[in-house]
Amino acid sequence: MANYSDIELNMENLDKVLIHAARLGNAPVISEIIEKGQSVNVQDEKGYTPLIIACYNNHYEVAELLLKNGADVNAADHGGNTALMGVSFKGYEDIAQLLISNGADLNLQHGNGGTALMFAAMFGRNELVKLLLAEGADTSILDVRGLSVKDLALQQGNHQAIEMLA
Repeated sequence: MANYSDIELNMENLDKVLIHAARLGNAPVISEIIEKGQSVNVQDEKGYTPLIIACYNNHYEVAELLLKNGADVNAADHGGNTALMGVSFKGYEDIAQLLISNGADLNLQHGNGGTALMFAAMFGRNELVKLLLAEGADTSILDVRGLSVKDLALQQGNHQAIEMLA
């Protein structure tokens, strides 16, 4: 007969398998784990959730599956980074729209005060700058150094973003 620690180990293993499946974009494995009743809001040692990992690795179908099964769209890793921040850094417009449609907070700030809009502007992801602005992202937020999204775009020489932010 299984004791309590065996059950804990099994759930921990499912957590690890779920995280790994999200990284690989393996929707069938994720569906099977969800059917076993596993939470989709588990975190790894860095605080990454399956949703953060799937989004960062450009797995739209998996992100959609996780959201439909209760993934916290605004969950943050230990540094305060959310899935929307990750896709804004990477430039995945379709996943950003999916996250926004599912209630992603456009104005959350990570540990250094950066927002999804700041990531998009700093890394030249101008389609995301356009999307986030159209969805109402706040351009007045300052990071911990007192810099705005426009200041950050200026530092990076992102003239297209500067024009959109004017």
